[in-house]
Amino acid sequence: QVQLVESGGGLVQAGGSLRLSCAASGILFRINHMGWYRQAPGMQRDLVADITSRGSTNYADSVKGRFTISSDNAKNTVYLQMNSLKPEDTAVYYCNVGTLFGGDYWGKGTLVTVSS
Repeated sequence: QVQLVESGGGLVQAGGSLRLSCAASGILFRINHMGWYRQAPGMQRDLVADITSRGSTNYADSVKGRFTISSDNAKNTVYLQMNSLKPEDTAVYYCNVGTLFGGDYWGKGTLVTVSS
């Protein structure tokens, strides 16, 4: 059974930093990419950043220069370092993993709250 366990969310003041982690287990096929999405109340779920198994990264324009995604392929773990946080970054952050043969898995989400 596939499990994605996220950690690192919480409450932080504007300008602060948080680091999210997501560890995937039970995945049978090769992971092609791992990423983070976020969903604010009343909004759709949007891509924040993703990283391929070869290390290519992609970021939403709103987080470029502030967030950094990285991964440890040996541990099937993806990280999101978030710096210079803004109140508009407040959302539930979801981990996503895509595998060979179309596997698409989601974590349960971790709440990030940035106070002004």
